Amino acid sequence: MNSFEYIEVCVRLSPFTEEMAEILTAELSELPFESFITEEPFLKCYIPKEEYRPADVKVVLSGYPAAVSFTAAMVQGQNWNKTWEQDFRPIVVDGKVTVKAKFNADVPRTRFNIWIDPQMAFGTGYHHTTYMMMQRMLGLEECIRGHSVVDMGCGTAILAILAAKMGARKVFAVDIDAVAARSAWGNCRWNKVGTRVETACGDASLLQMGTYDVLLANIHRNIILQDLPTYVRSLRRGGHLLLSGFFTADVPAIRQAAEALGLRLAGSSEREDWACVEFQK
Repeated sequence: MNSFEYIEVCVRLSPFTEEMAEILTAELSELPFESFITEEPFLKCYIPKEEYRPADVKVVLSGYPAAVSFTAAMVQGQNWNKTWEQDFRPIVVDGKVTVKAKFNADVPRTRFNIWIDPQMAFGTGYHHTTYMMMQRMLGLEECIRGHSVVDMGCGTAILAILAAKMGARKVFAVDIDAVAARSAWGNCRWNKVGTRVETACGDASLLQMGTYDVLLANIHRNIILQDLPTYVRSLRRGGHLLLSGFFTADVPAIRQAAEALGLRLAGSSEREDWACVEFQK
């Protein structure tokens, strides 16, 4: 991938709200956009030059009156990466987990400390959903320790690394983006869990190679609904499925689909309109 061949789409929001920026981030994630930065009153979105289609962006934004206009321009990958890094904030979950990058200073150590090397092709995902996923993982420590875990749509592999540090016997981290998969591989080795985390580039069809005790998927609603049958087939009886990456309004549809496949709702949480649900087989 040539890191210099990227388009920055700058969406102006009026009135600007963090909620609207998050909604548009989720909607535009359906297109090949790979990273997002919020700088009031703009949402800045980054996409490989060859993947950019102005008409597709117009279709998405047409449903949101707050998106009053957008511009597109080429950006230098190196400068964009620096900007993204400055925007990254460490995550601390319940005083037990810390996720930080090499440029984050004065971050206290916790029980589980995760270092990531962010890549310009993607970030750490939505902070609210990442936070809730890690929070619920902490409540499943006995189910994770000594067992097998899958991190679907792993991105920088934060959840996979946490599972390994919590004592998982084996972790399978999968992302459809090749750059994400390479970054996951590097982050796992940086955190010294590379021998227990296998990374792969691909989709949910890769799960058919085995069965797992805990499956994590912090992905968009439509992908979850599409891949849910595969998740269920790959989950051992009594296993846990943690899902996030969608809004609270999406929970009924996801719950209905999960229960139709024989799963039982085991818990849920929300954080500023973002949701996380836990099912058991």
